[in-house]
Amino acid sequence: MSESHEANRWADEGTSLAGYTLKKEEEEDFTFDEPCLKKQKTSSACLGHPTSLPSSESQVLRNELNMTWDMMELLSTLTCVERWVCVNIITLLREENTVPFIVRYRKEMINHMDADAIRDVQLVFEELCSLAKKTQSVIQTLKKDGVLTAELEQNLRSCRSADELDHVYSPYKKGSKLTKARRAKALGLEVAASAVLNTPHTLDLRTWVKPGTEGLSSVEEVATGVEHILADMIAKDPETLTHVKTLCENSFVSIQSSVSKSALKEREQKSVQDIDKFHLYFDFTCNIQRIQPHQTLAINRGESLKILTVKVNIPDRVKSDFTRWCINNRWRLKTNAREDVHAIIRKAVEDSYKRLVLPFLTRSYRTKLTSAAEKESIAMFVRNLRQRLLVCPVRGCVIMGVDPGFRHGCKLAILSPTSQVLHTDVVYLHNSGQQKEADKLRHLMIKYSCTRIVIGNGTACRETESFFADLISRRCFHPLDVSYCITNEAGASIYSVSPEAVKEMPDLDPNLRSAVSIGRRVQDPLAELVKIDPKHIGIGTYQHDVSGGALKAALDSVVQECVSFVGVDINICSETLMRLVAGLNAGRARHIVEWREQNGLFINREQLKLVKGMGPKTYQQCAGFIRINPQTLHRLICTESIQGEVAKISPHPVPAVPDKSAPKKGKGKTCVNVPASFNPLDQTCIHPESYHVAQRFLSLVGGSADHIGSLVLRQCVESKVSTSSVEELARTVDTTPETLKLIIDGLTQPPGFDIRQNFGQADFKQGIVSMNDLRVGAVLTGRVDNTTLFGAFVDIGVGRAGLIHKSNITLDKLPVSQRRRSLALGPGERVEVRVLNVDTQRGRIGLDLIRVLQ
Repeated sequence: MSESHEANRWADEGTSLAGYTLKKEEEEDFTFDEPCLKKQKTSSACLGHPTSLPSSESQVLRNELNMTWDMMELLSTLTCVERWVCVNIITLLREENTVPFIVRYRKEMINHMDADAIRDVQLVFEELCSLAKKTQSVIQTLKKDGVLTAELEQNLRSCRSADELDHVYSPYKKGSKLTKARRAKALGLEVAASAVLNTPHTLDLRTWVKPGTEGLSSVEEVATGVEHILADMIAKDPETLTHVKTLCENSFVSIQSSVSKSALKEREQKSVQDIDKFHLYFDFTCNIQRIQPHQTLAINRGESLKILTVKVNIPDRVKSDFTRWCINNRWRLKTNAREDVHAIIRKAVEDSYKRLVLPFLTRSYRTKLTSAAEKESIAMFVRNLRQRLLVCPVRGCVIMGVDPGFRHGCKLAILSPTSQVLHTDVVYLHNSGQQKEADKLRHLMIKYSCTRIVIGNGTACRETESFFADLISRRCFHPLDVSYCITNEAGASIYSVSPEAVKEMPDLDPNLRSAVSIGRRVQDPLAELVKIDPKHIGIGTYQHDVSGGALKAALDSVVQECVSFVGVDINICSETLMRLVAGLNAGRARHIVEWREQNGLFINREQLKLVKGMGPKTYQQCAGFIRINPQTLHRLICTESIQGEVAKISPHPVPAVPDKSAPKKGKGKTCVNVPASFNPLDQTCIHPESYHVAQRFLSLVGGSADHIGSLVLRQCVESKVSTSSVEELARTVDTTPETLKLIIDGLTQPPGFDIRQNFGQADFKQGIVSMNDLRVGAVLTGRVDNTTLFGAFVDIGVGRAGLIHKSNITLDKLPVSQRRRSLALGPGERVEVRVLNVDTQRGRIGLDLIRVLQ
């Protein structure tokens, strides 16, 4: 199950926060407006269906775009999302709401869409806004050049894609040659072209002849100029373009690639090594509607390297049908005309198709294929990253991280259950003196009671795994029950020399920092992996063939989503992790850490308002994702002796704090008073804007906030829900069902609940299997290591990942919840597979998916 489905529990209420005061002249309103879905609620309308944007917002948007099409209608058409949902999404985004906040706390306004779907709508909206901005820029340029006409401006403002805009604008670009149509118009032949269409019976081309003038010296030159003007009109006519696209949709349009002559010549000279990598596309033809995204990206890469030549094949039947339709329908002459005039219109149509329409169609197809392939590739990255970040942490044990190596030895880092570095060392396992190194390892393992070993999957991984497996089989670590796992070390070396790593571990050698990072990736994957640029984590494919900006934005967004939905304990959270919470950034996270260092622990969420730069909007966006864990408070206060007495708030010990306020320093801020007592609701996913609803519900079921997560409260809630539906209870406490569902989850989840516990954990083992042990037909279990556009790579414990080709990932083998995803599998998922083939020479294993293990 995807994380966005796992964590889509949120509320939809407004509130006023008592106990918060400001001086009137500097008052900052931290109350939250009620979501518009409640304001729009009527007996005849579905909950959350606004009929339109607020008038002022709608007018601002229209003024900004100034296009002939309606933004929301077009957005709805392009994304296949209902118009009212598009209106709500854009309204929320323009109000600076973050995607995680929208998905969790504004669910009914977005019709229960997940984060990926919201981002898709956001991306298309941004593309349309960019198109409108570019159109306005083009219009200003043409106006300055003195070539803008009312008709041209209308055509520009009607464009619905960048391709269409480029098609209309390209003849007028500076630096480009004067087009044939513009040269003919400059000679004054536009009137003649208009006469061909409207009054062909009166047209006499001889009246336009001017001997000695280039382009007008003969009747033939005049006719040619008129044809060019007509061809240009035909190629830019929206109705004509729509018709030819329809003809193409009903025909077999294919894309074809072949090896280029220059590549063949270079291969003969053996000067290029990459040519054979594209051998599948040396003679490749595929229907434009059936080509796979990875094939599109591979062809594009081959073309950019000048190894492949690519063309789009449109059947000749399209040309003949198009010509017939133009002559007999759209561009039919209005009156009887001589044969020479009919010849002009026929030649104009043929010239328009060959010289203008066909290249436009080719560009459009290539652009659409590339755009679709890039989006699918980025979606794959996003899905892989989400599942990699949400791997269940391995808690409560000492771990040894191992960065394997030959010549420079294996770097070790022993980490405490809380990820503190206990010891670092280097051992040389693959040289002489192995027994001495084995004794050292045994001493370290027993000294620190280390039972888990995490080995990076880089150079010497297989040999290092074999060494540890042999020690375990000989019971060298007795009486400890030791096991090991292999983890992806992608990005560890890059992180080890980053300024962040130097700041965090200033006294450690970069190689030893890599070992620390490898161990922490299993202890808490999310907290460790967010320190690394997502594109270096080793997920997905073709990352260099997609838009770098779009990929970075998507990956950064999913990191924020994962961090927010998991939640952070503000009293122990690192600055690196905190900056990724929805609504926060590097500066705000730094101010939170500084406040914590200067004023001590956070006792409640309200104290966030005391932090510099924490305005009402920022507080609204981040508050629901920040936790105040009472167990952490108790442990830290006792350890650091911050306060002598600790109050007992059953079932968790919580510090008793004097009721005092702290000053908030910042521009325009003078004094802020907030409650200084612990609020049990601050440890839950319930947003502060719904606390009053949660208190009403607790009163209704006869429970207390002091018993959050206890068996007693769970029984009270279950009893009430079993006698009344959630919808009825929601009406009783004056809220929405989704708000109540989130509140119920927050009140009944056990202390320290982590949504990642529903995801897979690293697989530890004690023995080793090699590829030579595999047999065709053998049934094995494994864990998905990475997914690509053509299949999923599965770690089956033999040192090489096997590939399940996408053709073997069929709906009947998948759980219902995963059938709507494009490939349906993601990193970390456990699967049962059958070995189809083993190629030991090439190190390849073919697998068939049997089922996904829940």
